[in-house]
Amino acid sequence: MTTIEEVKRRAEADAKTFGYYLNADPNFLQGLLEGLKQNEERYGYPSCPCRLASGNLDYDRDIICPCDYRDPDVAQFGACYCGLYVRRDVYERETELRPVPERRPIEKQMRSYQTPVVETESKASANEEKEEIVQITIGKKKLWYCKQCGYVVFREEPPYICPICKAKRELFAEIKTRMDFSG
Repeated sequence: MTTIEEVKRRAEADAKTFGYYLNADPNFLQGLLEGLKQNEERYGYPSCPCRLASGNLDYDRDIICPCDYRDPDVAQFGACYCGLYVRRDVYERETELRPVPERRPIEKQMRSYQTPVVETESKASANEEKEEIVQITIGKKKLWYCKQCGYVVFREEPPYICPICKAKRELFAEIKTRMDFSG
């Protein structure tokens, strides 16, 4: 079981690596860290404490903390959506922390509120039903690579920013394969 101290150390290390700070308000920070810990215990991965996760890792990859939206949010608004990661000027209270608009596409947000319904015959075995669900989940994924550093990822859309070299989404290209995952 992960402790709050471990969650905080992990967040601090990530913040330091990218030149960010954790929110300076100790009570606010504590609540965010507790949310991360709770989500990690609930889902098996630390989804953003500020967003509703679906519980399906494939759907939630973009909101695993630090989420795909953190870097553009911090660059533009001085903080990420939930306010966990902030720029130095916000940390030192030279700039006021303001609300950050949601960047996550509505389609992805909606997955957290509803999971896909799979029509199955009443005679279908549990294994057949599971196979159909896997086909739906994998069907929309693509292989993407960063043209700047070569990072490769398998998901529906490329990340907003490359986690390796910080290249923008526009520098990702799809890798076409001969395999058809759509079933």
